[in-house]
Formats: sequence, structure tokens, C-alpha cells
Amino acid sequence: MDGSLLVVGGDVVTMAPGREVVTGASVAVTDGVIVDVGATERLRAAHTGAAELDARGCLVVPGLVNGHQHHTGDPLVRSCIPDLITSDEAIFDWAVPIHGAHDGDDDELAASLTALQCLRSGTTTVIEAGTVGHPNRVAAGMAAAGIRGSIGRWGWDVEDVPFSGATDEVLDGQREVLERWPAGGLIEGWVTLVGHDLASDGLLAGAADLARECDAGMTMHLSPSSGDTASYLARTGRPPVVHLESLGVLGPHLLLGHGVWLGHDELELILERDVAVAARPWAYVRRGQGILRAGRHHELVERGGRVCLGCDAANAGDHHDIFSAAALLAGIARDGRLAPTAFGADTAFALATIDGAAAVGMADRVGSIEVGKRADLVVIDTSRVELAPRGDGALQLVWGGAARHVRDVVVDGEIVVRDGRSTRLDEAALLAEADDRQRSLLARAGIDRPSTWPEVPAR
Repeated sequence: MDGSLLVVGGDVVTMAPGREVVTGASVAVTDGVIVDVGATERLRAAHTGAAELDARGCLVVPGLVNGHQHHTGDPLVRSCIPDLITSDEAIFDWAVPIHGAHDGDDDELAASLTALQCLRSGTTTVIEAGTVGHPNRVAAGMAAAGIRGSIGRWGWDVEDVPFSGATDEVLDGQREVLERWPAGGLIEGWVTLVGHDLASDGLLAGAADLARECDAGMTMHLSPSSGDTASYLARTGRPPVVHLESLGVLGPHLLLGHGVWLGHDELELILERDVAVAARPWAYVRRGQGILRAGRHHELVERGGRVCLGCDAANAGDHHDIFSAAALLAGIARDGRLAPTAFGADTAFALATIDGAAAVGMADRVGSIEVGKRADLVVIDTSRVELAPRGDGALQLVWGGAARHVRDVVVDGEIVVRDGRSTRLDEAALLAEADDRQRSLLARAGIDRPSTWPEVPAR
């Protein structure tokens, strides 16, 4: 975006290496880039005529990073898939028919809705977990909301699975997305496989080669439960990550979604090959997948591994709040080991910002408020009674439910949320369309909208 912006007078949580909080400061932005952080009058004098966003009495923090978020399928049937069913039932009775019924209009609307929900809770960068049908329409929906992120065409090539394709066909689809959305843009293409045990060895190796060739990220699901371990052992005689290593798939280009059920050798390979992992703690506890029993994300973090946070699908995490995901993962790490002096607020908030940006390969652009980085900023209104009186910023951001207090959001120098409302989307029209399309989508998928409690008309 052309032009200049001053975010004026807030306490700026930089998340720079020294973790400085610059109090009563302003952030100067020119053409989407942070060019200065400092005293307001000095910056006003240097940037005469710049637009201003008043952040006095507020915390200004880097835009948060969501390392795994589904944009299609679930968003339009949010909180409809029952929580007292198995994963297989959720997939085959719900997800498959819903994805099968999705059209391009559904995909674009769902992506805009998801992006807006992320932005309004302080997330400015989102790694999209895979689109079955219309990735370009998803990218258009993201762009309409003004969010930064990735887009990918889901692919798998095994037999007897819905939407499966030939290996070359899947790889061609991946390449098309990368060429249409090159690396470094506000929306960039990633190689995106569904993962699990739904890809041949040829597809896994070919996808990794393509990601390296195009200098693109690659993401796939792996081991949210013990099922992937069992299926890989049955098919290959090796645990999943060990098998990926044998194919040459591992490397810093790879972001694994989940990574809950990891054996010792798998954990060591992830660290050795600099593979990133996106942890979605709300999805695991909602679905009962075993993070309290098997999760080792804390070990990856404490040993210097690349870890980010995610919120998963709208019917797994049920919300898009990275602040609360940070708190939950920290709480699991502390409580599960009876370790009250480990995994504190700084560690958790770093996963949501600078360390999360490093995990998705964007730490050169986002994740901290430093000169030269893109201006992705979030203004937290600390005048609310829930945050009074002001305490330690890190503690309040992680443990204080900060997503409820997001007031303004800047992406690439543009104010895309102001006073809690989108500056780009007609929210009332978006919500009305989402209600209409939910009914239409469920009807097309042949699914009756469920209700846990009986609904009776007023009399």
C-alpha cells in the first residue's frame, strides 16, 4: 500500500531479540514497511502529512501467526459437526459430503469469513491448510479481507479415497498454485498435501522436490492421533517421520500440522532436519486426541525446534484465537509435567509472533515490530475493565484473554480492522450470506442441521 501511517502513542511490544517494550512510542510506516519506532513528536516531524492511528493507552503488538487454519468446508458449518462422534464419523459423514458440495462461491465466502475472524482476534498471517476445489477463489476471499497468508490445493493419490487423483495430476495442480501465487506476496502459494497416510511415496517425494525447486513452503497433516503411526508401520515398517526421511522429504521447507504422537527417533529427526510443527491444542482437547498423554511440543520448543500455533478447522478448534491457543499450549506444558517454572508467557507469546513467523518461514517479514519488516500490527485496548489495572504485558497478553480486546489491525501498512470492524468487508452482508449458504450447503450435502438441545418455537 502506498502512503504513510503513524500508529501513535502506544506501548510497543516489539518481540525483538531483547524483548524491548518501547513505552509511549509511535510506529512509522511507509509503503507497508516499518521505518521507525520512537518518540511521537520526532516521528511526526519526520513524516508530515502521514495518516494517524491513535494508540495512546494501548498495547501495540506484532500481528499474530496462525500456522494451520482450514478456510473451506468447515467454516460455513461452524459448530454444526457434533463433538460426540469419532474422527472417522466427522470425516466421512460430514467433511467429505460438505467438501463435495462446496462450489467456488462457498469457498470464497468461507475464506473471507475465516480471514475476518482471524483478523478480529489479532492474527494477520494465516497458513491455509488446503483447498479441495477452488484455491484461487479462496485466495480472493483472503485478499478481500486484507490478510496475509498462504494458499494451497489439497492433494492425495491413493485409491478408494474421495477426490483422489493421479500423482502427476496432483503435482501439476500444486505447481499451478505456486505459479499463480509466487512466494513473497501478501498471498503466496504453498505445496499442500492432506498428508496422513493418503499420499504415495512418489507424491511425497515429488511434492518436496517441487517445494525446494520453487522456494516454497510445504505443509501436510501428520500424527494428530496414533492412527498415522499404526498405518505407516503397517505399510512401510517405519514410523511416519522416519519414513519421510527415507524419501528425502524432511527439511526446513516442511511444516507438519499436528505432530502430537511422535516417537523418540521422529522427534530427533524433526530437530535435526529443521522441520517445523504447527500445534493446534484446542483441536486436540476438543477431539480427545491425546495431547495430554503423548504431546511433545514443549520438548521441541525447549530444544530450539521450530513450532507455531494454529486453530485448525472451525469444527475442531471452533474459534480462531491464537492468544488462547498460546495460553492452552503453555498450560498443558506446565501442568502436564508439574513444571510451574517452565514455558512462561514470553515463550508462549513468541510462538504466536516471532517464533511462529520463523516456523512458517516468514521471520524476515513479520512476527516482530522492527525497522525493515512489513507493518503487520495489532492494537490492544487496555482501557477495558478486564485488563485493569495494567500489569505485566506478557502475562496479560497470554493469560488475560487479549483477543477480546483487539481494537485495530494493520496488515502491510493498511488498517484492515478499525474499532473492531472490518474496513474492507460489509460484515452484515457477509454474515447474512453465510447464514443463507449454510442452509444451502447442508441441503446440497444431504445433511440435516443438528441441535444438541431441542429447538421449539416461541408461543
